Amino acid sequence: MLALHKLQKHGKNLLNILLASQHSKSCKSISLEKTMEEIVKEQREVVKKVLSEHGKTVVDTIKVSQLYGGMRGILGFICETSCVFPKEGILFRGHSIPKIEECLPRAEGGCVPLPEGMIWLLMTGKLPTQEEVKYITKYLNEHSTLPEYVIGVMDNLPKDLHPMTHFAIGLQALQLNSITLKERNEHQKTEWWRLILRDSMDLLSKITLIAAHTYNHNYRGEKICYEVDCELDWSANFTKMMGFKNPKFDECIRMYLTIHADHEGGNVSAHACHLVGSALADPYISFVAGLNGLAGPLHGLANQEVLTFLNELIKDVGKGPTDEQVLNWLKAWLKPGKVVPGYGHAVLRVTDPRFTTQENFAKRNIKDDAMVNLVHQLYRVVPNFLKSLKKVQNPYPNVDAHSGVLLSHYGMTQNDFYTVLFGVSRAIGLMSQLVWARAFMYPIERPDTTTTEGLLELIKAKKEAENKQGNDTKDAKNKKDKK
Repeated sequence: MLALHKLQKHGKNLLNILLASQHSKSCKSISLEKTMEEIVKEQREVVKKVLSEHGKTVVDTIKVSQLYGGMRGILGFICETSCVFPKEGILFRGHSIPKIEECLPRAEGGCVPLPEGMIWLLMTGKLPTQEEVKYITKYLNEHSTLPEYVIGVMDNLPKDLHPMTHFAIGLQALQLNSITLKERNEHQKTEWWRLILRDSMDLLSKITLIAAHTYNHNYRGEKICYEVDCELDWSANFTKMMGFKNPKFDECIRMYLTIHADHEGGNVSAHACHLVGSALADPYISFVAGLNGLAGPLHGLANQEVLTFLNELIKDVGKGPTDEQVLNWLKAWLKPGKVVPGYGHAVLRVTDPRFTTQENFAKRNIKDDAMVNLVHQLYRVVPNFLKSLKKVQNPYPNVDAHSGVLLSHYGMTQNDFYTVLFGVSRAIGLMSQLVWARAFMYPIERPDTTTTEGLLELIKAKKEAENKQGNDTKDAKNKKDKK
């Protein structure tokens, strides 16, 4: 029996070696950079034709209110990776959230897409195969080693430093080894996108380790060996390094990193990264600029605010309230001019599909969690209540209405870390946008500005021109009538 057991074990090990060898060979035939070569050439021709045929076409106008209103609603520049529509929600390279859930490869036995697939999709514009996703996982694992000096810098940071500051310092320290920084002058401008791609993939390879260090240093007080398990995917390695051992939490993080990966190019973090990158700064510097924007309370704190709101509700009415109790509480909550966190969206006019993804995940995996149940109860109650007020354009939940309670359910209760997690996910989109900005060789971003006095002069000149045109039209009409 012992001999048979040894033989079976030997056979199993041999099979694993053969499978690993086969996987390695298949991955060697795949290259993200080579895949992008032809795509970059094709897309450059598309843009060249658009500029040649339509370069002088006016596509937008600007109101005075927009100049003072954060440029909201101004069509400012191009973002190829994603776009948000009022009825469909976000489309990643033209694909909806349901399509992403259906088509992106999953972990073995898993029900949600691997975020590695989103990396391939946003970089190439093509839905990845299982082998292409395995290639991304393998690449990230093989390039994940953190330099000792980076670990040393982070080890010496105060434990009460805000996690986003810790996270940003670690990422910016990686810049020392930037290929873009070292080799840009050795390459033609047409090839700079390759350097940006290599640095971007290096950043993505190491970002989960730096985020895990932030978590362990600030909350667990532990020093661990920051080495990935090459048998695990990006998300599973991330959760393992933070001390979590629940396969369902691995799935939760896979989902979170996938659905938060990108959100057009005009939000604070994406625009900051794009802006700094337009000065030919390397991806590390550019991404940290975006990350610092994400740290601002108006951008990256929404899911924390939802948890605070839910805790307030439970404190006042208890766990498991009736719909009537919730409605009465909401009326009192809104009286001082407050809003319902997690509800409403600048563009969407339907339930955010990313909320639905999280809701479905919770229904499959979580039973009898008071906070999760409350989120689902609010979804039944809040939209109709907000509609009755007739002041809300979008009374439906957005992505932030659900994400915090999922993280909290699985034991990640440190709310101020959630923005770090958001940053890990958003790195996928921001790095993809940066690669394509250099592939299209966009110039440095430099809009014009004016003073209020200068604006008033412009308004005066415009009105005088309009009056003159109106008078000229009247004169011409009068002359015609006299004839």
